[in-house]
Amino acid sequence: MTDRRDPTPRRDASRNRERPLRILRVTSDIHPEVPGGLGLHVHSLSKKQAEMGHDVTVLTSDHGDRSLPRTAVRDGYALKRHREVASPVDNSIVPGLAKSLWDLADEYDVVHAHSHLFFSSNVAALVASLTDAALVVTNHGLFSQTANRWVQEVHLRTVGRKTFDAAERVFCYSETDRDRLQSYGVQTPVAVVRNGIDCTTFRPVESDESERAGERNDNGDTLLFVGRLKPGKGVGVLLEAMAELREQFPDLTLRVVGDGPLRASLEEYAADCGVADRVTFAGWRSQEDLPAEYGAASVFVLPSLSEGFPRTVLESLACETPVVTTDLPQLESVLDGVGLTVPPESPGMLASAVGELLADDERRERMGAAGRSLVTDRYSWDRTVERTTAAYYDVLDAEPPAEASPVAEGRTPER
Repeated sequence: MTDRRDPTPRRDASRNRERPLRILRVTSDIHPEVPGGLGLHVHSLSKKQAEMGHDVTVLTSDHGDRSLPRTAVRDGYALKRHREVASPVDNSIVPGLAKSLWDLADEYDVVHAHSHLFFSSNVAALVASLTDAALVVTNHGLFSQTANRWVQEVHLRTVGRKTFDAAERVFCYSETDRDRLQSYGVQTPVAVVRNGIDCTTFRPVESDESERAGERNDNGDTLLFVGRLKPGKGVGVLLEAMAELREQFPDLTLRVVGDGPLRASLEEYAADCGVADRVTFAGWRSQEDLPAEYGAASVFVLPSLSEGFPRTVLESLACETPVVTTDLPQLESVLDGVGLTVPPESPGMLASAVGELLADDERRERMGAAGRSLVTDRYSWDRTVERTTAAYYDVLDAEPPAEASPVAEGRTPER
């Protein structure tokens, strides 16, 4: 293990990009214990990199579930859970993770933290600044859907920025996210690595598959929402839009796939809006079941107030289902020709956009085919993993500054 007082990043002297890497991943959430895009991204990335021959260990939180084993092996990677002591605004506080990082960081080639918003990533940045760990951070979106915006602004300009600045590389899903991050003064080099999905799992399904799943509305069109039922997802706005659409499309139904703290209140709100008989709260569905859900839907709707780069949009497009989302900057250019965007918290405009697509079967079909082509060309999961892993080697191959060069100081590089 390297002397912790040595500030020089460890490098691989051989620069052999075929050699397996030791990857220490740090995340608040992991699939399937915590549903959502971040946890699924972390699990899928860890699984794929393990299949590629890399040694992957994931440090995460138990989120208060003491029945979970402290350590486990899942799909080829090691998992180490830490005890949660508190969870303000869904931010899992796990003090024990700091000790694991301190003990393990120098034994790994790369430490990869996910999202600057979480305690776990902030601790990873602190440990990296005190050791020679090669830290990279994935920006899963600058703002969460939970805490107040002004609190997040303060965090981003202080602790969040320090987390990014401690890294040797930051990953963003889009050029828009990169530019927004740099507008906050982050100087760390940014690599745009687009989010991706498994296009063999998410694909158009035959109608009988959707019918066997019991998801098809034989009398009319179906709208679909997939996600956590929490503030910021905009499901209440979608219910209001359903109320406006019902007169024009009396057989229209809505399936809400997901669960969360707002489920009971949203079910009540559906009744208040007069659409309870047309809305099904289906709970979570497995990844294997989701293609049938998308395939049975006429339009996928995501009225979120904020997002990183939502996997659900890509999943829907891969299944040839057009989408309507809020006009988030990172989505507007992507959805050109494959979906529509509207301002957030605008049920009337949301209803209008959805109605526009429901009234034009041929347009939906064209959008669906174009969406599938877009995802397979630019957002395949294999490409995401390959580019992420290649960026690790770029970081390890980078020459340290001349004044800190181990060769210049007569030391032998350890990487």
